[in-house]
Amino acid sequence: MGQAIKGKVAYITGASSGIGRATALQLAEEGVHVGLIARREEKLVKVAEQAREFGVNAAITVADIANMDQVDQAVSILEKEIGSADILINNAGMGMHGTFLETDPAVWKRTFEVNVFGTYHVTRAVLPQMIENNQGDIITISSSNGLKGTAGSTAYSGSKFAIQGMTEALMQEVRRNNIRVFTLNPSLVATELVFGDKVEDQDKQKFMQPEDLAEYMVAQLKLHPRIFIKQSLQWATNPF
Repeated sequence: MGQAIKGKVAYITGASSGIGRATALQLAEEGVHVGLIARREEKLVKVAEQAREFGVNAAITVADIANMDQVDQAVSILEKEIGSADILINNAGMGMHGTFLETDPAVWKRTFEVNVFGTYHVTRAVLPQMIENNQGDIITISSSNGLKGTAGSTAYSGSKFAIQGMTEALMQEVRRNNIRVFTLNPSLVATELVFGDKVEDQDKQKFMQPEDLAEYMVAQLKLHPRIFIKQSLQWATNPF
């Protein structure tokens, strides 16, 4: 038998849309209180309102995860409003496409600031709560590009490979604290990050949907505390 997650507290980055939004609502439906972090306040407010319809507490805070001071402040706000985190979903990130020489150095830097240092900032701020409570789950959304580089994704793949190494090492460090560290590596998911404003026009039968990953994460979180899946790769059945 697995474990119940009802009544737990989850912090979710990039919660205003896509995978973050879907995960927040799926967790809320399971009775999990949610702390939502993103840069777009108006969208965060709407997600929080939807989450509260399931009878849970939902708190929001606006932050750019690339800024450590903003992250520390955001986590402090969430802890005061809904309590310390049992679950952390590191979802926020940025994607870009361009060859090694074509990609502007500033874009390279920003990609690592958001994807790598952003994940580090949030995890660094939340981890002491979990260590103090001697339990927790950290799920980081990486990418299939974090396992295999592809042409035109040098900066993006580089950042996702870095996340893989960081989370692998962290997993080994915090197992003694009963903290499970998961990494998800989806291929193409129908989100704004991939399709922009045209995401709603995509064939939902072809591409993975944010709700698919949200459902998968909830299933992982419900596993008995003695077991976890440290890394997994998700593919759409036939997106062609």
